[in-house]
Amino acid sequence: MTELEEVKFEKYIFGGDCLGRISDGRTVFTPFVLAGEIAKVRPYFNKKGYVKADLDSIIQESSDRTPPACKNFGICGGCHYQNTDYSNQLKIKQTIVEDQLGRIGGIQNPPLNPIIPSEQAFNYRNSIQFQVTSEGKLGFYSQNGNNILSIDECHLPSTGILENWLKLNLEKFPGLKRVQFREGAYGDQMIILECNEYSEMPEMEVDFPVSIVHLSPKGLIVLAGDDHLIYEVLQKPFKVSAGSFFQVNSSLSDKLVNLVLDSLPKSGNKFLELYCGVGLFTSFIAPGFKEIFAVEENESACDDFAVNLDEFDNISLYVGATRDILPGIKDKFDCVLLDPPRSGIDEVSMKYLLELKVPVIVYVSCDIATLSRDLKKFISVGYELIEITPIDMFPQTYHIECVAKLSLSAI
Repeated sequence: MTELEEVKFEKYIFGGDCLGRISDGRTVFTPFVLAGEIAKVRPYFNKKGYVKADLDSIIQESSDRTPPACKNFGICGGCHYQNTDYSNQLKIKQTIVEDQLGRIGGIQNPPLNPIIPSEQAFNYRNSIQFQVTSEGKLGFYSQNGNNILSIDECHLPSTGILENWLKLNLEKFPGLKRVQFREGAYGDQMIILECNEYSEMPEMEVDFPVSIVHLSPKGLIVLAGDDHLIYEVLQKPFKVSAGSFFQVNSSLSDKLVNLVLDSLPKSGNKFLELYCGVGLFTSFIAPGFKEIFAVEENESACDDFAVNLDEFDNISLYVGATRDILPGIKDKFDCVLLDPPRSGIDEVSMKYLLELKVPVIVYVSCDIATLSRDLKKFISVGYELIEITPIDMFPQTYHIECVAKLSLSAI
């Protein structure tokens, strides 16, 4: 079925789509429309119970609709909410969090705090990753994910990154798949050339100060400058190497850390942190606990962790996958902090984590769907969801960061 359908859209769905119903009663999911709007859509994916459709035209606009800032909005897959103002974006995300907790987590009337807004609705990202087209141009995946859209405009990265991106004239070389731009706390810039295979080093000439790093499965090679940047959170510096992850919204990093700290006990005996990264949270937790057990799989992040936490002698860092490390940990902990990838906690890790029966769990998540799934598992064995707070680390996009606190009511 490829003919147009006229649809009145009803509600927002996690992932950037809006939900309505087509003429035969099936649910339809379409991006770039707002709840309450009537639109013509073109179905492209049909199942017995639902349809996915592209937006063709708006018949009746919502009063919440505003002109997007970017000319690529609607064809680029990066942003989903530039068609409405930032205050409405926050309302949408608050509603989606509550919906996901109820629908996936089975948590009705959740203890949900108001979403914490970003200080910057645009130009907030301290890092951004571009795909590379077959012609060697930089771009993002298109809205349907079928191809890479070459672009010369984006409103999410910092102004410093934008300047360097538009200055860069890069000739594609074999194996180059992605190019990442980063900006540190003091305006220092880094360009990371990500390759899926080892290749001859490209010849590059730049007339602006920047570190350039080549990353491949065989390791890291510094082509210019340093292999890391320094970021700052709550006036504390953090070394972050090219192969390590760090929070991308610098304007909210302080608030995120404080939100996590407010959810944790201030002191105690033993503390467990899983997916600890470069030690962002650990460095503020370590002074209050006698022993810290930290687990991280990424070797680059572990190297940075060792530097960032060098002042403490009460920390044991376990290098490896959580699913491999947890079965060997049998200690009694006062609290556990989790900050897993978007996929959430794998089944093996969840099994052994539940066996530890830690009294307090604080869960930092960038995916409300997998968070809701995992919260349901914790609640099923006696944990109570004390509170959950969304924090908008990713304005203009459908992504939502959340911090959830659970307490074991039946030990």
